[in-house]
Amino acid sequence: MQEIPRREFIVKGGAALAAVAILNASRAHAYPARAGETVIPWLDQQAANPAPNVIKSQLVWEDLDSWITPNEKFFGIGHFEWPEIDASKWKLEVSGLVKKPVMLTLDDIKARPRKEVTFTIECSGNTGLPFFNGGIGNAKWAGTSLADILKEAGVQPSGIEVVFWGADASDVELNDDIRKVKMHQNFARSMSLDDAMSATNILAYEMNGAPLPERNGSPLRLIAPGWYGIANVKWLKRIEVRDRRFTNLFMGRNYVTIREEDHNGETVWMETTVGRARLKSAPARVMKLGSDYRIVGAAWGAPIDRVEVKIDKGAWMPATIDHSEEAEYAWKIWSLDWSSPAPGDHAVTSRAIDISGNVQPAMDDPFIAKKHTYWESNGQVTRTVRIS
Repeated sequence: MQEIPRREFIVKGGAALAAVAILNASRAHAYPARAGETVIPWLDQQAANPAPNVIKSQLVWEDLDSWITPNEKFFGIGHFEWPEIDASKWKLEVSGLVKKPVMLTLDDIKARPRKEVTFTIECSGNTGLPFFNGGIGNAKWAGTSLADILKEAGVQPSGIEVVFWGADASDVELNDDIRKVKMHQNFARSMSLDDAMSATNILAYEMNGAPLPERNGSPLRLIAPGWYGIANVKWLKRIEVRDRRFTNLFMGRNYVTIREEDHNGETVWMETTVGRARLKSAPARVMKLGSDYRIVGAAWGAPIDRVEVKIDKGAWMPATIDHSEEAEYAWKIWSLDWSSPAPGDHAVTSRAIDISGNVQPAMDDPFIAKKHTYWESNGQVTRTVRIS
């Protein structure tokens, strides 16, 4: 596998030096850049966002120029209205089937041993809708161990499920042939006790070295590396241990992926709750320098072995992975040099292959084609660019 050399910075004058210092302090390192290089926008821009109250901001792929996504460019989604929380009065409740229920202030949590993890979070609906392809970002999260708090609370033998309750809430209607009820519900997701006790999970209060922004879950959120964004509950208010599986709007009705499966010639419909992230990649931008072009993209969702790129209906070509900045749960940045392409419109497709040999599926793969909801959309992404 090819490796590209560590980035070279051209620094001119004190202003540039100051800019580099700020960049390093935020840990948002720039991609390799060539003087005079320009970005060619994709022709297939996404449709207008019809739900600005839900999808409030997205990553713009053509603007992606760093391994770490700066806080101001990180996507923001709120299923309910974002809550207003006074951090000085906020407390986290740890309760349910525990021996020692506890209420923790933010200062209590910050006083505990600090843990950091760099993790690329993707919304499970990202690229599954024509108006949503920027629901992803990579950040360095800091907080304290979730497992340690649960151990100290003392989970009772009957406890098997851990529910994470957010402060965001709204009225939810259940209306079917049998039941009709309106409930005021907080956003909540759960995972098994075994999953919750993973050493990688943290309760995060910092993002990229700054206090957690409001849109990303201030003052505290769950960070569960390797899981889709829906599991990483924001605006945490309560962690509750229960003795049975938890089903609510966001576990049993929404965020359920529906697929057709073939079993000995019989079609079986399967419904599964969105959970762990899936192998994926995407072209991010095309850059031009003279008659030469460079395609840059990202791959994530599993331990990445390699990335391949196809232009139009040509053969798959090996991309170069940048190893100068990487982490276990973070996306890998890849690039492919494209010399003197013919004028016209060109389709650029990428696919990731993980260390076990699994290949990111094509859009006509049965795993993708027989999926009837837009969740867990990990089919190969194709973007179109015009070369003049």
